Amino acid sequence: MSQEILKVEKLHVTVQDKEILKGLDLEIGDGETHVIMGPNGAGKSTLGNTLMGKEEYNVTSGSITFMNEDLLEMSTDKRAKMGLFMTFQNPIEIPGVRLSEFVRSSCEANGNKMSLWNFKKAASEQMKVLNMDPSYLDRELNVGFSGGEKKKAEIFQLLMLKPKLAILDETDSGLDVDAVRIVSEGVKAYQEQTHGSLLIITHSTKILESLNVDKVHVLYGGKIVAEGDSSLIGDINENGFEKYMKE
Repeated sequence: MSQEILKVEKLHVTVQDKEILKGLDLEIGDGETHVIMGPNGAGKSTLGNTLMGKEEYNVTSGSITFMNEDLLEMSTDKRAKMGLFMTFQNPIEIPGVRLSEFVRSSCEANGNKMSLWNFKKAASEQMKVLNMDPSYLDRELNVGFSGGEKKKAEIFQLLMLKPKLAILDETDSGLDVDAVRIVSEGVKAYQEQTHGSLLIITHSTKILESLNVDKVHVLYGGKIVAEGDSSLIGDINENGFEKYMKE
């Protein structure tokens, strides 16, 4: 059994006074890959945003510990410095900030200072994994990027930052087959290069096909309604969520 890195107990969360999570429990061990699946509106993204500490997600009861510390007492910045990382369904554009500046400053904020030469060398190695041209480093973050390019840029950040726990929220959403394959290779490289943990939030199964998955959780109605190993992915892919929604 892996050492526990994240523990969520009886978590209740409201958004604009509407309860979304209704007593959710979840445990993730160090180095494990967990998948949260469920239909749209089940509360998957709410869980990810709550873990990252976004203000509009109000925890009304329950607890979250990350690396044996109370996550709910930490600011979003401190959570990131502790090793939490999250990708988003719709990455925002940041005009005037180059991808290289954003990633290098993020690395430095997390205690990983590198000379410009070492940064560019490390960046070049990780970009090869994602089939990204090095010229992307000089482009403004996500400005003019296609959907696939934005997702690649996020996985590039994941590979450079090497967080303790990465939360991937619908990373394969809207991507074509080739883009999903490349993004999956990046996530797989994170698994191989670090001993970090993954929480993959998705309602699809495309990105999971080439990954090593330890546990799958089905989220519906604000609670985990079923859990199992990677074989659960095949069942959902073939039969959908209907039987879990009935349960």
